[in-house]
Amino acid sequence: MATTRTATTQWKGALLDGSGTVSLDSSGVGSYEVSWPSRAEAANGKTSPEELIAAAHSSCYSMALSHGLAGAGTPPESVDTKADVTFQPGEGITGIVLSVKAHVPGISAEDFQTAAQDAKANCPVSKALAGVNITLNAELLS
Repeated sequence: MATTRTATTQWKGALLDGSGTVSLDSSGVGSYEVSWPSRAEAANGKTSPEELIAAAHSSCYSMALSHGLAGAGTPPESVDTKADVTFQPGEGITGIVLSVKAHVPGISAEDFQTAAQDAKANCPVSKALAGVNITLNAELLS
């Protein structure tokens, strides 16, 4: 069964001097301030579309990797993923770096790297961001 998640943004003013609030409506977990300076310069306590993409990508990737590892008979003890989304004003999102560290008992380093790359290729958020250069650093922890 398909699911739909909803977020809304209310923006006031022009791009450079305006600001807005993004609300995570489906979950109801909160509303967050956004502005151009928080996107193109320092965050200063506000979020940005790129930070929200980073959150979506890191969580989706962690789920995809966990699922793939479990399906191969080597469920992980832990998967910690960081997503760095780079935004260049005038160009847009220029790249994403996924960095994952995982504890996976009973898996070889080679099989872990294969699973990590497969999760990168098949995570739904990675697929949605197919036009962006996504790189992966995957570390198997002992």
